Parts: sequence; structure tokens; C-alpha cells
Amino acid sequence: MKYLLLKHYRGGPTPVDGWTMMDQWTPDEVDAHIQYMSDFAKRLESTGEFVDEQALAPEGTFVRYDGQGRPPVTDGPFAETKDLIAGWMVIDVDSWDRAVELAGELSAAPGAGGKPIHEWLEVRPFLTQPPTVTE
Repeated sequence: MKYLLLKHYRGGPTPVDGWTMMDQWTPDEVDAHIQYMSDFAKRLESTGEFVDEQALAPEGTFVRYDGQGRPPVTDGPFAETKDLIAGWMVIDVDSWDRAVELAGELSAAPGAGGKPIHEWLEVRPFLTQPPTVTE
């Protein structure tokens, strides 16, 4: 079963005491955080549980269709911070429990002062079949 681990870097539903945004970290703290994630991914590659990961730039906008022959509508130039996703990791594991276990471990990536950031990660299963419609 594949799961998407969404990274927000915004403190989650209830930020942990001492939470600081990544833009307030030192370059060494950012490097240590990225190294932790890289080491984590390499370990999952060795177990066959890693699929993909990507970091996203902070720029972005919401876009929607506005009718035939009309240009798309945007709320731009940026999405609201609460809607921002910083990146993701896709894992392929045997169970929901394993997905949650790995997300919890990834949540311990170091941040300011080298301490675990206790980041909230959103865990989403991939849709394996269309939902059943009942009348």
C-alpha cells in the first residue's frame, strides 16, 4: 500500500513549544535537517519502502477553470501559508501502522538547535480504486 507523507513546516494543528519556522534556522541547521531526511530515504530504499520524495518551492498559486475561452482564475500570486505544502515523500509499506510509524520517525528530523522539530506530517493513503457510489 502506498502512502503520501505531506510536509507542511508550519507547526501543525498545535505547534510544539519552541517551534521555529525553517526560514529562522541557521544554514547548518537546515543542512542537518536535509541530511536527516536523505539518510531516512536511503534507509527506506534499502528496505524497498521508498518510492519518491520532492521538496517544493514556497511560490505558488491556486488556479481554477473559469469557462470556455476564458483564462484560468488565480488567487495569486501566492497560496495562503495555511495551504502551503513544503514537500512530500511517497512510501510503499505493508500497513497503515507502518506508515504511521515511519511518519513519526520522520517527524523527529532536527531543526533549530539540532533538536527534533516534532513536525506534524499528514499521512494519506493512495486511492486504489474509485469510491463506490450508492443510491
